[in-house]
Amino acid sequence: MKKSKSSISKASSYAEIGEFWDEHDLSDVWGRTRKVKFDVVIEPEATYYPIAKALSAKIQTVARKQGVHSGTLVNRWLDQKVKEARRRSGKLSAKNA
Repeated sequence: MKKSKSSISKASSYAEIGEFWDEHDLSDVWGRTRKVKFDVVIEPEATYYPIAKALSAKIQTVARKQGVHSGTLVNRWLDQKVKEARRRSGKLSAKNA
C-alpha cells in the first residue's frame, strides 16, 4: 500500500483525501490535529503595467467585440509583439554574424 498522504484521513491519494473531507468536518477530528510550522512563498502570477485610461477603454471595446477578457486580449497582443521582436532581432543577429 502507498504511504499515507494524510495523517487524519489515512488516504493514499489526493482523490481519497477529497472524498474524506466531503464526508467529514474539521470539528469531527479537531482533537487529532497538531500545530505545525511551515513557510508559504506566494509568487504573483501576473505583473501589472499602467495603461492610460483612454487606451484601456479602447482595449475593453475591442475585447468585448472579440468576446474575450481585456487581460486576455492584451496578453495575446503582447505575446505576438514579443515573438515578432525576437524574430526581427534574430534576423539582425544573423546578418551581423
